Order: sequence, then structure tokens, then C-alpha cells
Amino acid sequence: MLHSLLSPLAEDMQFFNLFRYLTFRTGGAVMTALLISFLLGPRVIDWLKSKQGGASNIREDVPDTHLKKAGTPTMGGFLILVALVGSTLLWSDLSNPYVWIVMMVTLGFGGIGFADDYLKLTKRNSKGLPGRLKLLGQTVIGISAAYWFVAVTPEPLSTSLSLPFFKDVLVQLSWFFIPFALFVMVGASNAVNLTDGLDGLAIVPVMIAAACFGFIAYLVGNSVYAGYLQINYIAGTGELSVICGAILGAGLGFLWYNAPPAMVFMGDTGSLSLGGTLGAMSVITKHEIVLAIIGGLFVLETVSVIVQVLSFKLTGKRVFAMAPLHHHFEKKGWAEPTIVIRFWIIAAILALIGLSTLKLR
Repeated sequence: MLHSLLSPLAEDMQFFNLFRYLTFRTGGAVMTALLISFLLGPRVIDWLKSKQGGASNIREDVPDTHLKKAGTPTMGGFLILVALVGSTLLWSDLSNPYVWIVMMVTLGFGGIGFADDYLKLTKRNSKGLPGRLKLLGQTVIGISAAYWFVAVTPEPLSTSLSLPFFKDVLVQLSWFFIPFALFVMVGASNAVNLTDGLDGLAIVPVMIAAACFGFIAYLVGNSVYAGYLQINYIAGTGELSVICGAILGAGLGFLWYNAPPAMVFMGDTGSLSLGGTLGAMSVITKHEIVLAIIGGLFVLETVSVIVQVLSFKLTGKRVFAMAPLHHHFEKKGWAEPTIVIRFWIIAAILALIGLSTLKLR
């Protein structure tokens, strides 16, 4: 909004020229989202506690050590959403269609998570929405976003897959691109959701991934840098850097309240929306496979659940003491802060590996 309102004034006052620069507006998005989080955080937490009414949101399939967290409200992702969306609308170029595609996924997936968390808060149970209903909602939103992306993106990039480490290689998916994009968005959304099981565990890897994709979006949307790195140039994608900046600010603000011992849990409102946002940005920037590297921690958590379920159904035996993976290490006796910090380190290493694909071609 500020871009449209203030950048035209640059002809009369040079100061307003700052609002034309992505780097300035991205920084503004970080600080605005952080400020919103700090200002609204205590009020949101108090409101969530009042709605909880003594309901327990601790799932049954977690280690017994989590019982001490009973009474901590969930749906803290609502604070993230307010800060993220508010900051994005303030600092981004609202004439950019890619901004609205990502916002549709963010708000759509966040709305599904909100409904799930609200049921957990008010109905005195930890189950929330049925899984099939959540998946149906994600599918409708994901398909809509994928079609919108194809409509506004020039061919052949609109329906193709870019391979990291290879220059000028595009795999044409044609009609199959829609289900592929859907898989990326829904998969990323649910992978972050599975990772969100310990205080601070999910939000930091999300911020790391957002920082990486803010950098990637900036490069992909700049013809000079894209040409130098031999990556696919897509005009307008640089504006997604502002959204990534908003995620960083909102994430830092949320971490203030989510740091151990957490005052509030992220819940599906945050995890589903943030994962879907990362998935949508990877589709738009044509770095879907790179997301699997940068977000490798989310992939590992998801694979651990799949392996556990398949192994038990086929052999009657469990590979892990408990899934997802972070619960396995809890069962092995690792302290919660140890698991969280080591997983953060893994996320940072994988992010560096993912970023290296930009140059290794």
C-alpha cells in the first residue's frame, strides 16, 4: 500500500524514492511485523486463555513429559497471521498478482488451521477438524492458487519444473503441473504442521526457509542477477521478498512468546499457513525441489511418520520409539532444548546447501 501511495511522490521529494526499493520495503516489513507481534502478543494470549476455558489441547500420542504443558493455549499462529498479513499489505506492491496468490494460500490455509484450533480451544478436546475436511479445504485452495499462477505466468515457465544444478533445463509438466503444485503446497503445509511439536521447534526453521526464499525471490525477479546465475527470470517475483520479510518479523515476535517454556503454541493456524506460504513461493519462483532441500528438516519429520506407519502396518514393528522424529529423541532421553537447538542447526545447514544450488550449475 505504501508503495502505491508514496513512491509517486518521489518526483517531488527524493526521500519517497525509498519506497520503490524492495530492500527498503522488505526491511520495513520485518520491523512492522515484529512491532505488531510485540504490541498484540499479550492481548492475543489473554484472549486465547479466556476462550480455552480449561480445555486440554495436549494430544494423546505424545510423550508423557508434555502433560506439564496442559493449559498452555494453542492458536498462537493467529498472532503470526495478523502480523504477517498486516505487514505485507502495508509494504508490498498490491498490484502484483503473485502477492495475492501467496496471500490467498496463507489466509486460506490459515483459516483451515484457525477452525481446527478454535475447536480444540472451545470444545474441550485435542482433535479439532477431521483430517479429511482439512485436506479437502487445502486441495481446493491449492488448485485455485496453481491455476491462478499458470494464468499470470508466461510459458513455458507456467507449467514447467526447473531442476537445480542444471542450467537451462526445464521439465515440461503440462497439465500435470497443477497436481504437482498442489502436492508441493499441501505437502509443505502438513510437513511444517508435523514439525510443530516442541517449543520453538518449527518457527525458527520456517524463518530460515523464509529468509532463503526472500533471497531467491529477489534474484529470480531481477533480470541481471537471474542472468548471471543462469536461473529462470520471472518478472514480479521479487515482490515476494516483502512477504518473506514479514514472515521473519512475525516469526521473531512469535518466538518471544513461544520460547521454552512456551506461553502459547503455534497450532494449525500458524503451521498450516506458514508451510503453505513457503510451498506457494517455491512454486512461483520455480524452486520447488530446492524447497525440499532448504526445508529438509520438515521432510525428515514427515518421512519419519510415513516410515513408522508403513513399518507398523506391514511388519507390526516400529522403526522409531515415537514419530514424528523429535518425539523419538524425547523418548531416547534427550532434553527438549537440546532437540530444538540441534534441529535448528540441521535446518541452517540444509538451508546453506539449498542456497548453494543457485551457483552450482
